[in-house]
Amino acid sequence: MNEPKHPSVIAREALRRLATSQLAPTPANYQACYNEIANLPNTPVFPEAQLRELLGELPARNAAQGKHLDKLSAAIAKRSWQGVKESLAAFAQAGEPHLHEEVVHALAPALPGEFAGKLARFVECVLPALGDEDSRILSVAGELLLLLRQPRVEIGQVQALFGSLTHQAVFAAEEQVEIKGSLLKLLHLIIENIGELSTDDSWLKGQIDGLLASVAPPLTLRHLDEMERRLRDVMEKQGRAKSRSVEAQAEMRHMLAEFIERLGVMNKSSTEFEGRIEASARQIEQVSRIEDLKPLLDDVIVATHAMAEETASSREQLKSLQEKVVVTEAELIHLHQELDSASALARHDPLTDALNRKGLEEAMEREISSMRRKEVPLSVSLLDIDNFKKLNDRLGHEAGDRALVHLVDVARRTMRPSDTLARYGGEEFVVLMPDTKLEQGIEAMARLQRELTKAIYMSGSEKILITFSAGVAQLAVDESGTDAIRRADQAMYLAKRAGKNRVMGG
Repeated sequence: MNEPKHPSVIAREALRRLATSQLAPTPANYQACYNEIANLPNTPVFPEAQLRELLGELPARNAAQGKHLDKLSAAIAKRSWQGVKESLAAFAQAGEPHLHEEVVHALAPALPGEFAGKLARFVECVLPALGDEDSRILSVAGELLLLLRQPRVEIGQVQALFGSLTHQAVFAAEEQVEIKGSLLKLLHLIIENIGELSTDDSWLKGQIDGLLASVAPPLTLRHLDEMERRLRDVMEKQGRAKSRSVEAQAEMRHMLAEFIERLGVMNKSSTEFEGRIEASARQIEQVSRIEDLKPLLDDVIVATHAMAEETASSREQLKSLQEKVVVTEAELIHLHQELDSASALARHDPLTDALNRKGLEEAMEREISSMRRKEVPLSVSLLDIDNFKKLNDRLGHEAGDRALVHLVDVARRTMRPSDTLARYGGEEFVVLMPDTKLEQGIEAMARLQRELTKAIYMSGSEKILITFSAGVAQLAVDESGTDAIRRADQAMYLAKRAGKNRVMGG
């Protein structure tokens, strides 16, 4: 037969069981574990304070009820559940017929009024996101909101309705996610199809690439608003340039038609002149007297003068047309450059004007091709601003945006002209460093850290020290840009773990 354990041993085992079971170290949980180990009945803790509060809330409408309330007080003092039950039952029977229901209602646990109000506001905020097509959600939500606005809200009733609403909301939310995904796929297909149909407008292709980059998950309203503003600006510039380009091309066609017409006139005049000369030559052969020769010579001279004047006039007109063609051609070249420039805006981040993801992909492809062709090193760095969320939370998103712009300005002053800076997402940036080995790349990022420390960022009158952690990776010969950035990201994570404001190689 097993000997009973010493209470201190049971206590230690109860504490270990609390930790193993990951239970909150409350007196009730500890008592349950202790009783289970000691093979004792797990009697719940007597809620004396709550029962005293209930006693104060129950009104005595007659002498009999007052007597039973005294008995209830005595039963609470003795911590007697049986006495409490008997006193409450007798109190209910001694009162009005509906009093029993009031007692039962008063005994039911209730939500704090402030929490009930917050829960109601939460339901009201969530409803619009679930749509208004599902009548079941609207019905359950309406019933729950009515209940939460009552003076006293029982937890059991709220649990039942909230559970039903949650069940319905899960299906509605999943459907909304699927709808959003399907709409994004359709949008991608439409944009890609427009890009395929456009064969020779490189400016339009750039805009298509920017659109595809802007609708890539994860989507945020802030990002979409920035992209809308940038694209509207791009479209306005492209519209003006495209319109003038069409006009210039029409002018070119008109001048070409004039040129062909002038050539036709010259050809006709030349043919007529040739005919008159041949006729005069035949007449001259038949002349027998010298005095008959003069009229024929005068006619030849007149025709020659007319031909010379016609030729000179045509030459001037053709020269004028040629000058117009040169001017219009130069304007067309300038317009196409404007279109290309406007298209390039779609490859830049609208806030910092650094390259966006799409621009980074194109730059990475270029640099990797150059690296392999010239057999020179290429290093890539991923840097992340330290404690950026705290800065945003404390000073606001506008201050955070200005901090990003400040970092980019300092980076541009510090980097070489051959280096490329791109915003990778949020507060992360990628730097491409051609003809740079790993050790040189690490030193370049450390130099940028020193320059950033010198260039203090001002938020109003407050000086803010901005630092970043960075990882650097040198591309292997057969490595992709994505893999190199992944290695740089891992090195950056180690720099964060090591205390931030550091640069590590990967």
